[in-house]
Amino acid sequence: MADLTGRTALITGGASGIGLACAEAFAAAGAEVTIADVNGDTAAAVAERLGGKHWTVDLSQTRELADLSLSTDILVNNAGIQHVRPILEFEPETFALMLRIMVEAPFLLIRASLPGMYERGFGRVINISSVHGLRASEFKSAYVTAKHALEGLSKTTALEGGPHGVTSNCINPGYVRTPLVEKQIADQAKAHGIPEEDVVEKVMLTESAIKRLVEPAEVASLAVWLAGDTAGMVNGASYTMDGGWSAR
Repeated sequence: MADLTGRTALITGGASGIGLACAEAFAAAGAEVTIADVNGDTAAAVAERLGGKHWTVDLSQTRELADLSLSTDILVNNAGIQHVRPILEFEPETFALMLRIMVEAPFLLIRASLPGMYERGFGRVINISSVHGLRASEFKSAYVTAKHALEGLSKTTALEGGPHGVTSNCINPGYVRTPLVEKQIADQAKAHGIPEEDVVEKVMLTESAIKRLVEPAEVASLAVWLAGDTAGMVNGASYTMDGGWSAR
């Protein structure tokens, strides 16, 4: 595990799922973590347990983030939501909401963090993307669009930040054992016309050569490595953790 002693890390969606696993792993590696989450009470409890800080924030309210200034060595853009519908039934307001949370907010947080990173000559931007940042699936137009856009934002950040000691990379997991995945099982069943008990096997794992869900701690372990000194030449990359899905 990388030694992050003396580093600060801001993790969005840090109160549950992948974000929580990242917060725990970063704290264990010595970083001071800030848990940013719309659920302030849970974020505060996690921060207290990990000896860090919390920030109650609704990332869908992007106008409130426009003039933000942040001081953090490591920024983990993790927060996201899912909505499963055919395009013909996909509500436009939900499409826009998802892009605000998963594209506009990361842009604004990166923009707010870069001045301090440039000044210190060190920074790590870690974007929790998805295999859906590289591949598409039916009924997920907003999520797939957002994750593809996040990939482009990450690469542009890598090119601009590299000369200043700032790297930017994506982690691209398949289906992870999180509340986000569990909540979409009913919608997946309806969209595909199959029983809920068949969703994991027949939808979520059908493309993966390894027939299990990704564990949040596995994603966090890669994030910690990307944040460390030995990953200083890893920049503009997209690391798949999808059991072979994207190998097809």
